Amino acid sequence: MDILREALLCTRAGRWEEAHTLAQSDESPLGAWLHGILHIQEGDLDNAAYWYGRAKRDFGGRGTVDEELKRFEAALPK
Repeated sequence: MDILREALLCTRAGRWEEAHTLAQSDESPLGAWLHGILHIQEGDLDNAAYWYGRAKRDFGGRGTVDEELKRFEAALPK
């Protein structure tokens, strides 16, 4: 999960490419969810929907990018 925490920090710092590379390297459902959030942020909703599906998350019921990032952070193991 350290990779995902680092990816989250990169996302919040505006380092999209770095965050994307890190999220893409994690094959867990949480990694897929963050990958999807990053594609929402990018504006690529088709790709985001694919990654939400891989994460078994409801793409239609998602919140804003900020809301999703807060939910994602809360879901990370302590």
